[in-house]
Amino acid sequence: MNFILIAVAVLGAIGLLAAIVLYACSKKFAVYEDPRIGEVTAVLPGANCGGCGFAGCGGLADALVKGADAGSLDGLMCPVGGQAVMGQVADLLGMAIANGEPKVAVVRCNGTCAVRPKIAEYSGLRTCAAMHACGAGETGCGFGCLGCGDCVEACQFDAIRINPETGIAEVDDEKCTSCGACVKACPRGIIELRKKGPKNRRIYVSCVNKDKGPVAMKACKAACIGCGKCVKECKFEAITIENNVSYIDFNKCRLCRKCVEACPTKAIHALNFPAPKPKPVEQPAAAPAPQPAAPVTPVKEKEDNV
Repeated sequence: MNFILIAVAVLGAIGLLAAIVLYACSKKFAVYEDPRIGEVTAVLPGANCGGCGFAGCGGLADALVKGADAGSLDGLMCPVGGQAVMGQVADLLGMAIANGEPKVAVVRCNGTCAVRPKIAEYSGLRTCAAMHACGAGETGCGFGCLGCGDCVEACQFDAIRINPETGIAEVDDEKCTSCGACVKACPRGIIELRKKGPKNRRIYVSCVNKDKGPVAMKACKAACIGCGKCVKECKFEAITIENNVSYIDFNKCRLCRKCVEACPTKAIHALNFPAPKPKPVEQPAAAPAPQPAAPVTPVKEKEDNV
């Protein structure tokens, strides 16, 4: 009986000592989490897409709380939730967030099957990353869309698809949340986030081919050849040429569309604009109607006086 009591007392003492040690450790090494982080996380959409630049919504929530403590939320944005969600976060943290212009993913490639014919047959792993690692792919252009759908797999919002007729990725403006997942998934960097623009109108160069003009045209008839005609037409200095390809700065572009008309290969696209009004055909000037001859008044001869 004494042995049982001794064993119970020893176990009790060990348990008490362990409890004291664990309590001391929990106090010393405790990690404090601001309760506002959980509140902000609950407001965020929970997509965990990484479009904000953080690993997930929890990372963004932590950054938002720290930014609020520092007095600024500049540069922090949830692309999925947009201004509506960020407004709720701002109210929750007692901060103001500047309104940012919405963006949308744009596929900068116009190399359809008609203008960029296949010259090879790829039989490996059917992903853009694998095909890109093997070379130019099935066409002569080593910069265009490969059409395997890595961007489609990356999109969580069903906002992008591969057009079976053209073989090029297309973005649904209404579904796109500008999370940037497709941008990261494209091994050739042809997908870009650009401003939606007023009434969803935007102008961009639908080509990223960095080859010189003749080489680019040999691979794709719709390629940008870096001729510079668009640069000369733009009065707002919104277009630059680097590595033989033009680029339109959406922050400077005034949507005048003069560059679209100037591009000889139609590589510059203007989306959601109304159709241009047909120019009136100048009619040749009508010949003046012949004037009727003035009536001749007969002159009576004076009679000779006899």
